Amino acid sequence: MIAQCQKCGKDYEPKRRGGKFCSVSCRVVQHQLVKRGEAWKSPANGDERYLADKLVAVGRSATEALLQVEGLPAAEAFSRLRALVQGWAGVANNSIIEKVQHNEQQQIKAQAARLQRVSRSK
Repeated sequence: MIAQCQKCGKDYEPKRRGGKFCSVSCRVVQHQLVKRGEAWKSPANGDERYLADKLVAVGRSATEALLQVEGLPAAEAFSRLRALVQGWAGVANNSIIEKVQHNEQQQIKAQAARLQRVSRSK
């Protein structure tokens, strides 16, 4: 069974069921980023998982596109890269992305309300 590392996105074969990272270093770095609040914890629901997978796919397609346009005349390379970016823009008009953004806004509002209650009680 092949899985995808939740840190670097590399495909790997997990050594045990439920493995999330391709290496100890990816696991440790991801844990440190989450602890500092600089990274997403494991996407909790299907929508967030879908979005995370889409972002990984965008990164891969960018790498592939850069390899394909290497050595091409500037105008042709620019044209191909423009088409790729326009395809990504279509992802931005996605109901799942809107739902994830809405959920984040709700969490931010709830956290702000909690902070106000705490500051009033002091």
